[in-house]
Amino acid sequence: MLQTLKNAWKIPDLRKKILFTLAIVVAFRFGSAIPMPFLNMDALSQLMNSVQQSGGSWGMLNMMTGDAFSRATLFALGISPYINSSIIMQLLQVAIPALERLAKEGEVGRKKIAMITRFVTVGLGLITGIGYYFFLRNNSIVNYTTGFSGVFAAIVMVLSFTAGTAIIMWMGEQINDKGIGNGISILLFAGIVARLPVTFGGVWEFFKMALEDSANYGKYFILSPLFVILFLGIIWLIIFMNEAERRIPVQYAKKVVGRKMYGGQSSFLPIKVAMSGVMPVIFASSILSIPSLLAIFISPKEGGLFEKILKAMQNTGGAYMVIYFFLILMFAYFYMVIQYNPIEMANNLRQSNGTIPGIRPGRPTSDFISKILSKVTLIGALFLSVISIVPMIYGRATGMASLTIAGTSTIIMVGVALETVKQLESQMMMRHYKGFLD
Repeated sequence: MLQTLKNAWKIPDLRKKILFTLAIVVAFRFGSAIPMPFLNMDALSQLMNSVQQSGGSWGMLNMMTGDAFSRATLFALGISPYINSSIIMQLLQVAIPALERLAKEGEVGRKKIAMITRFVTVGLGLITGIGYYFFLRNNSIVNYTTGFSGVFAAIVMVLSFTAGTAIIMWMGEQINDKGIGNGISILLFAGIVARLPVTFGGVWEFFKMALEDSANYGKYFILSPLFVILFLGIIWLIIFMNEAERRIPVQYAKKVVGRKMYGGQSSFLPIKVAMSGVMPVIFASSILSIPSLLAIFISPKEGGLFEKILKAMQNTGGAYMVIYFFLILMFAYFYMVIQYNPIEMANNLRQSNGTIPGIRPGRPTSDFISKILSKVTLIGALFLSVISIVPMIYGRATGMASLTIAGTSTIIMVGVALETVKQLESQMMMRHYKGFLD
């Protein structure tokens, strides 16, 4: 990874892209530190400390905004509206034939869908901003006054939250166009990295307090290195699974064209185990943040069913872990369906005179590829789910609340870092071949 970055830095064009991306990230973090006006910051700090003790969807929402949500800054809504908008548009492409046709129209269709996604993102940002304002006001965080000044404060705060969402979306697109790519994921990565000192600081405080308990000194003496081993093991496993792939052998038939013979060689069809990358985790995390957003809009009846559901989702209990587990599985399969079409893959093999040894061309080939895809997706999805759940179990068992979202954060950080390095490698490869052809 470091060698790739070093090589990319030597290329002037890529160096400009890296510097541009870093400038956007700095601007993003700067916006995450700009507080909203009309707020009582001491009361806000006390409120957020109380609601985040259990982790859960509150902690997930704060993780995805890089602590901006808990501090009610300009970028408090983070990238969640954009991610939710992307989920909605991808689901609608499957449900609405017109959008499906639009997605298949190439670059023109993708631009139209991107434009619709932007409008949906701003709409979701506006709705969420209104809800967040009333949440702050109802908890006596806003220095609220009646009359015109109160209306003015509400308008300023709601429009600022919405504008922050639009700016984050624009920043991500700028990184895609003029930077090294993978824009939204890099902004999410930057927010998570910014929280690392806080996370490790909380872990250190836990161990420091625990070691003062002489009765349980031996217990915590074991837990301390176990946490480090668990953290390093998760990183190694993420890297290993991210590079793992299932190779389907392909044999190409010989073909004579004029006086030359083509084909006859053996190759393989690579299918990555983690084919969807970190997107299932990001999407599942975004969905799990919805209860916190609903709690902003709705004050459920005390003792009612809805209040019990919200409480179950706002802490990392058994129900939360089970839902999180199955959401990751669902989004992994959803991405597999979007990215891979077994029938199209089988037709491409037939057109290039390629066959899978022991499998007849046509329908049997597509069924075989579909079966392989299903098995590989299941392995990758289980890997993502287990890595996300294990730190939650460890955190609950040891009382370390700061570890409840450590697995999710680590998966996103390592996954985005690996994807970014691959983007740089592919861009360096393109410049190598371009120079060779010139």
